Amino acid sequence: MRHRDYTKNLARTTSHMMSMRRNLASSLLQHGKITTTFQKAKDVQRFVERLITLARKNTLHARRQVLSRLHDRIMVAGHDPKEDPNVKLNSREQVVGGPTVVQKLFNEIAPSYADRSGGYTRIVRLARRRIGDGGQRVVLQLVDPKEAPRTKSTAVTTRKRRARARYAMADKVAKASSPAPSADATPPQADEPAAEQQPQADAPATDGPAEEKSE
Repeated sequence: MRHRDYTKNLARTTSHMMSMRRNLASSLLQHGKITTTFQKAKDVQRFVERLITLARKNTLHARRQVLSRLHDRIMVAGHDPKEDPNVKLNSREQVVGGPTVVQKLFNEIAPSYADRSGGYTRIVRLARRRIGDGGQRVVLQLVDPKEAPRTKSTAVTTRKRRARARYAMADKVAKASSPAPSADATPPQADEPAAEQQPQADAPATDGPAEEKSE
């Protein structure tokens, strides 16, 4: 059972999966782009971008981490090592030295992405599928360092337009279902403020009873 197993092994053993990932990553860093299937490209894309992020630190510890994850190999231009002047051969014409993938990663690739916080690779789908199983073929390539990073688009997408239409319809239905005020109903009147009672003038005080007027 694959309970809590979030790693995609692509129907391969662990050793086979790691070897395939390292080979594809080394080829991508060496040539700048590779052609593979979509599932392999998604797996290698995460692996390569983490390596580039580590290489941007440019420390001894980061270099050792990259070497432990990506087995280094000598880069040979072309198919014949004799034609590459940067490759060293021994007396048996075996490759014994030359520029490596890790050196290119730390000296060329990582410094070019110093101003980019992520998104070093790109996956481009191809129209023609793989012969046999019909797998989706893609091109995994390194993004041009001079290319500006993609910003968030401000255009109204189809999803936003449909959401706004749903909200507008919901408001319309809510207004139609609410009871309308009747014509006979009188609008409520505001309470009038109580009239202030003015104090009555006090009658003049007299010392005794009032005298009756004689005719």
